[in-house]
Amino acid sequence: MRSISLIVLFFLGFGSVIFAQSDSTQSEGKEPSKFDQFNQKAEKLFKIIPVPLYSYSTEAGHIVGLAKYNLIDLDKRDTISQPSRIAEVVSFSTEGRINMSVSTDFIWNENKYMVLGFINYRKQNEYVFGIGNDVIAEDLEQYGFSRFRFVNTGYLMVAKDLYVGLGFDISDYTDLEYDTTGILVQDDAVGLTPNTNFGINLATRYDSRDNRYNPFAGEYASLSYTFYPEFIGSQYQYSKFNLDLRKYYNPWYKHVIAMQATTTFCTGEVPFYDLALMGGENTMRGYYQGALRDRVLVDTQVEYRMPIWSIFGLTTWVGTGRVAHSYEDLALNGFWISYGVGLRLMVDSEHQTNLRFDWGFGQNRIKGFYINFAEAF
Repeated sequence: MRSISLIVLFFLGFGSVIFAQSDSTQSEGKEPSKFDQFNQKAEKLFKIIPVPLYSYSTEAGHIVGLAKYNLIDLDKRDTISQPSRIAEVVSFSTEGRINMSVSTDFIWNENKYMVLGFINYRKQNEYVFGIGNDVIAEDLEQYGFSRFRFVNTGYLMVAKDLYVGLGFDISDYTDLEYDTTGILVQDDAVGLTPNTNFGINLATRYDSRDNRYNPFAGEYASLSYTFYPEFIGSQYQYSKFNLDLRKYYNPWYKHVIAMQATTTFCTGEVPFYDLALMGGENTMRGYYQGALRDRVLVDTQVEYRMPIWSIFGLTTWVGTGRVAHSYEDLALNGFWISYGVGLRLMVDSEHQTNLRFDWGFGQNRIKGFYINFAEAF
């Protein structure tokens, strides 16, 4: 988080015109402008070609890669199901980082069935302040790893908007590098040797959102319990409980007030890399994911989303969160603050999906910049 990231996507140059059709062209009988006609053609191109990306940070060096994101309808005759999603990213850095990922949301039969998951290979360095909420910037230390992870969960609708699911979580960590006199060793952290873990995921969710990737109204609640038993080959025996609650209001036109609250609770012999991690590109934006970690995490955020003009939108948010060893250890004076602003560019008018640029900030001059598809939550 000490690094200053200078992230530039292809969209900032040529890509700034690869956006969706303006609402102004939807008036019946009105001829689309040349700008809108070009946008329509560019949007079709965007659905076919991957997007080049470039970024730079002091810890990662120069990063180059390709990103691809598509929303599709598995059955054109099915006008009820939400669109399915396929996203791919591959990137390499001058400091040896490698990231290759494919994530999918498959939804069909009038939303009755869903299979959500991802497969990822990552080789990189990460940063940690230690384990716990009471940390200081001077304790920042780096560790490296190679990881393969495969997560998949299938869901069945059992009542209107209510699902139950069963899935798995497989991860394999190798090439672990860390300071043998550093914080992780001093904290007697679990997971400092190569290991493989197999998890079984039990989940339920309620989802009445009008759009999974850019909600204007509705509610979302998910509850999951993942356990890693020895009998299926997990090197460490532990479990994780996750709760995610969201609510969306549409007070007028396309203005949205979005609210989210989450908590994570871990028990057992939890590897340090799989503790409850605060921060990232979706919650507590601005904080490097995992810089603060422990057995318990609570966080919440409120975001205001509004259109500016044509394909452009703006968001701003404020959030707070913290980690602790147990719920009994939570204290009001230990919460960290997150706030920021984001730019939105619509890249899929059919499914009302945005490309987002978020600038997040926190205490002690913490900051982060994120580029991704769809809303943060």
